[in-house]
Amino acid sequence: MFSANELEKYARTLWWGLTTARTKPYVPGDVILLRFDQDATPLAEAMYDLLIQEGMVPVPRQNLTPGMELSFYGKGSDSQIKTIAPGDRELTENLSGLISLIAPASLTHLSSVDSAKIGLSAVARKFLREIMEGREQTGAFGWTLCAYPTAEQARCAGLSLAQYAAQIKQACFLDQPDPVAQWRAVHAEVTRVKEALGRLEIERLHIESAHCDLYVTPGAERRWLGVSGHNIPSFEVFLSPDWRGTEGVYFADQPSYRSGNRVEGVRLTFKAGRVVSVTAAQGEEFVNKQLAMDEGAARLGEFSLTDRRHSKIGAFMASTLFDENFGGPFGNCHVAVGASYADTYAGDQASLDAARKEALGFNDSALHWDLVNTEDKTVTALLKGGGSQLIYAGGEFAL
Repeated sequence: MFSANELEKYARTLWWGLTTARTKPYVPGDVILLRFDQDATPLAEAMYDLLIQEGMVPVPRQNLTPGMELSFYGKGSDSQIKTIAPGDRELTENLSGLISLIAPASLTHLSSVDSAKIGLSAVARKFLREIMEGREQTGAFGWTLCAYPTAEQARCAGLSLAQYAAQIKQACFLDQPDPVAQWRAVHAEVTRVKEALGRLEIERLHIESAHCDLYVTPGAERRWLGVSGHNIPSFEVFLSPDWRGTEGVYFADQPSYRSGNRVEGVRLTFKAGRVVSVTAAQGEEFVNKQLAMDEGAARLGEFSLTDRRHSKIGAFMASTLFDENFGGPFGNCHVAVGASYADTYAGDQASLDAARKEALGFNDSALHWDLVNTEDKTVTALLKGGGSQLIYAGGEFAL
């Protein structure tokens, strides 16, 4: 599926992502957590070898198999599900980086499990994510992630395994002699877009498509991010808005696989910043339970746009990592319900404490769920002081 040369190029690309994602350079002896699904073992071995070569201290951890997850969520008591293993806090507090290799052997194995238990686990482990976010704000931590092809993902996407693997290689430039050089070029172009957006004094964004009519408020002291090395691949330009200003209707025309469940045709209606109505062609009960996970789960945590000229992804992949970066004929926008990204704060990251986040309308939640719309759309910036400017149409930034 992947040659030794392609695995080495993939590992080198992830190393570029990890070093780009962290504001401080890595030094020999830094501890890197390498998390991987069982089917991603070939890439994990290549990544482990490269980390050793770079002088890092890799800590490999395999994720639970589908059978283990089914036991955990299906048979575990609330006490078992909420228990944090000894050493997890200490490891997280001393990590310099995290690399996640996603290769699910099943996407629907938890469909019969009470999704409230999945939420219980997420809430119990939220503090670990907060530790990593705090370290990232000081430049002491960075992370990246990628996908490795599996038969299950290919099946759910309606592709052969060979076609699925080819999409990954194309999207990550692994079919090119020097993938890292390609990523640097995309990074430079997306930086130009981010800078152009940053110069606009935007009061609100109006997103219009066949089934969307949504207003998003970027909020004070925000910055646009994208192609930061965190996700491989990633072509999106995004920010975490002031959740309080979200109004209108958002529709996800792409299906979504989450926590062993498939949902499709999700329609969210926002009023005064909160989801007040949910419908879905499939998985509506699951969506409602996810949005009831905690106080912030039914609020907006992210707004994103992808230019079709940047992304080489042209097929549904049954993977959020790829689907949220879909290029296709009209690019895509996606929103995430749940947690905000603190690094979209434009000020000193170290000063962004919980009180400051709340005052600026950064959302807090154990949930972060990306929902993708690939319809032809326009996005108009309504400017402070009056006037407007079209910033996105026909799947491309109009800047």
